[in-house]
Amino acid sequence: MKCPYCGNIDTRVIDSRPADDGTTIRRRRSCDACNKRFTTYEKVETIPLIVIKKDNNREQYDRTKLEGGVLRACYKRPVSAADIQETIDSIETAIFSREEKEIPSSQIGEIVMESLKKLDPVAYVRFASVYREFKDVNTFMDELKKILE
Repeated sequence: MKCPYCGNIDTRVIDSRPADDGTTIRRRRSCDACNKRFTTYEKVETIPLIVIKKDNNREQYDRTKLEGGVLRACYKRPVSAADIQETIDSIETAIFSREEKEIPSSQIGEIVMESLKKLDPVAYVRFASVYREFKDVNTFMDELKKILE
């Protein structure tokens, strides 16, 4: 690591520990030339994920959109915040474990629905009604019958 003070490339690590967020390593370093100390942070580089929307537009994956959809589906349901966060984390893990640079929004929607089905049936139906754009009561009832079987 290059020293920010003198530009020397010979620095050594004095101390390493996890940063507050748990996904980053904080390292204290010392320069062998000028003896000054500085801190660096090491983080895993993730592949930027592009979501292909229904209209074929592409946009960068945004966790806040996923959280918003799941939170709206679980609104006023007896589901703990910890369970919701755990579900969102598992959905995100399923999305990124595909190791693809692009993913259709339809695949994300299917992953979300499978997770919500396990979490809370009412939240699942709420999400599915918006996601699948139910046109009338019959399509809504067909989806309910699938759950009840």
